[in-house]
Amino acid sequence: MENPAKKRSALPYLPEKLDYVSLRTAAANCRGCDLYVDATQTVFGEGKKGTRAMFVGEQPGDEEDIQGHPFVGPAGRLFDRALGDAAIDRDRIYVTNAVKHFKWKPVGKRRLHQKPSASEIDACRPWLAAEIEGLKPAIIVCLGATAAQTLLGPKFLVTKMRGQWFEYGPDTKIIATIHPSAILRTPDGERDAEYEHFVSDLKLISAVM
Repeated sequence: MENPAKKRSALPYLPEKLDYVSLRTAAANCRGCDLYVDATQTVFGEGKKGTRAMFVGEQPGDEEDIQGHPFVGPAGRLFDRALGDAAIDRDRIYVTNAVKHFKWKPVGKRRLHQKPSASEIDACRPWLAAEIEGLKPAIIVCLGATAAQTLLGPKFLVTKMRGQWFEYGPDTKIIATIHPSAILRTPDGERDAEYEHFVSDLKLISAVM
């Protein structure tokens, strides 16, 4: 069992001021876990600072790691399409990830996504907590199991509890749905239905923005 005294964390890398610019600058030099070693760069959250809605995914992917922006790869493009179909303007929301570095393994010339471990998620948690504290969103949307379990506990099951509202502090509500990358992995014959279900979940958020 891991010695709690030896647990790594991003906490020592947080700046004194938790404003967005200070957080983003400090996160670029985070060494709170070893994921930074193989990542191109830290991919911090982006979007409207006075937003009502924060969307949280798992981690940046290959294109996000290269470009330095969240949700710009294949899943991000599908996400943008779904936001449009749900009448949500991406310019009005903030998007981020539970983990700020891309975890991957080489397969030939490709870099394939690897799910971050519980200790890596826990190590990166202070950044997400600081983003929430700084932005004070009225709505948090968890995209996928990693984000949902980070914020709602390890027993949260997206498959059974998606689309339900929960309280997250006195002034914030939280809801979970699938990650858009899950739609890309859905078999062709089921993908359209899964996409429409995802859009239906997003319309629940659109209705209260």
